[in-house]
Amino acid sequence: MKARTYVGGVALLATAAGLLGAAQTAGAEESGSTTARSNTVDVQLLSFNDFHGNLEAPSGSSGRLTEVQPDGSVKTIDGVGGVEYLAGSLRKAREGHPLSVTAAAGDLIGASPITSALFHDEPSIEAMNGLGLDVAGVGNHEFDEGRAELQRMQDGGCHPKDGCYAEGRTFEGATFPFLAANVTDDRTGKPILDPTYVWEKDGVRIGFIGVTLEGTPNIVSAEGIKGLTFHDEIEAINKQAEKLQKSGVKSIVALIHEGGFPASGAYNYDCDAAGAGSGISGPIVDIAKGVTPKVDALVTGHTHTAYACTIPDPAGNPRTVTSAASFGRLYTDTTLTYNRRSGDIVRTSVASANHVVYRKDPASDMTDLIGRYKALAAPIANRPIGHIGADILRTNAVDDSPLGNLIADAQLAHAKSLDPRASVALMNPGGVRTDLVYASSPVGEGDGVVTYGEAFSVQPFANTVNLLDLTGAQLLTVLQQQVSGLNAAAPKILQPAGVAYTLDLTKAGADRIVADSVLVAGAPLDPAATYRVAVNSFLAGSGDGFAELAKGTNPLVGADDLAAFEQYLTANSSATAPLQPPAADRVNVVK
Repeated sequence: MKARTYVGGVALLATAAGLLGAAQTAGAEESGSTTARSNTVDVQLLSFNDFHGNLEAPSGSSGRLTEVQPDGSVKTIDGVGGVEYLAGSLRKAREGHPLSVTAAAGDLIGASPITSALFHDEPSIEAMNGLGLDVAGVGNHEFDEGRAELQRMQDGGCHPKDGCYAEGRTFEGATFPFLAANVTDDRTGKPILDPTYVWEKDGVRIGFIGVTLEGTPNIVSAEGIKGLTFHDEIEAINKQAEKLQKSGVKSIVALIHEGGFPASGAYNYDCDAAGAGSGISGPIVDIAKGVTPKVDALVTGHTHTAYACTIPDPAGNPRTVTSAASFGRLYTDTTLTYNRRSGDIVRTSVASANHVVYRKDPASDMTDLIGRYKALAAPIANRPIGHIGADILRTNAVDDSPLGNLIADAQLAHAKSLDPRASVALMNPGGVRTDLVYASSPVGEGDGVVTYGEAFSVQPFANTVNLLDLTGAQLLTVLQQQVSGLNAAAPKILQPAGVAYTLDLTKAGADRIVADSVLVAGAPLDPAATYRVAVNSFLAGSGDGFAELAKGTNPLVGADDLAAFEQYLTANSSATAPLQPPAADRVNVVK
């Protein structure tokens, strides 16, 4: 016997042997008899992840997808995403499905465009309420403004410093629960938010467990998560799954803000073509293999990739694992067949596929929400602050990032204005969120004009520029930490100003940094000398695995990074002399 399931939008046939194991896990009653089948009902699970406050339709690569065609070729789809269209797509998808639940796997907020971020992401929470989100796990970016602000996102209330943004109107908070099963308060040892949520309708009960990646402390500012501990994802999920089952909830979905990397970037890539789990790599593979079989499906995120795969659970049986890229460009539609008699999911009947959020049939309430906040933001967002002569891009593989270099230049200039001894600036690649585009935006500022809103989209984190002293030996260690320790498997190449060196990718670990090639202000690095170094507050707190930076001495906190960027653009560009992309000559890569 063969059963048909759907993975990544492509119909596949699962072998009888594979289904037998899954059927044993689900129980004989679910897998076989006519009586059992008459007791089943389909539940629609709609899910997405990594929305990042993209209320307005995202532009450039952020609003693009690739799609595998029937002949195997890959087609680019431009113009996807945006909350007006996500809401419309979800509402359309729910039609004809009396049992439908909508869930998200973290990073709904944080690193957001200005229309949301300028108002501390309140607009995005309002949008999530409006589009019918039922439950969300937390991601690392939910902690960008700290624990207290995350709690305000849940509970509501005006911002403690900026107050309310509309006269006579208080922010109500999320109407859905944020789940944080693996984030505990050091004083109490208890999760800081609910670890689980049980969705119930018409006698159907499905439990949700939410976790963020254990490594969250390495990628958020230390100040915002003081007093919190982030635990192992597998242990937290398994603990809560046991509790749910003991309470009588046998159908369980885990919302995990950690993800994987499919072999193809196409949203409908068949990652199970050569067998379950064959076409995906990354942290989610080991997590999926360790999460108890009590969990019936995993909704994941963080990597901004798209997949609908099966990965074997610890019993060796296939289990659905999904991710819907980012920025509201996709949503995942998963059918969970629920056995009313046993209260469990018929694992062999789970079907899942990702669907494109095309820009058609916008939800009018979302259009109104965007318009309201855009009007409030416009006087700030549309203000010109500089000029560029060409696109300045954020990505350039492991080589220099032109936009990262420009930001490092800006931070070094700001540092020198505070302390003339400053000679080095280092910028983390993950802090550069989008490109600076030469073409005029829809507000009509003109080609080459950089607005405050565009600069904000590049650096939305409100970090400060911090100065600290490092010895030459420490500075070398920082450079080596780009490719060793926590960053050994996935190097994080800092964008430098005032520093040049050779990165030899034919070597391993710290040896990839050729020590005698390092130049500071054009002179060889002196291990015994003291250098004044500028980094943002995220890096200064050992973010991204750069623990050596936290050992710097004589700290000085400067302006916020966006202000430093604005000052540099204004001072160093004009309509007749626009800034050009910096030359890629700071890191010499040997491959």
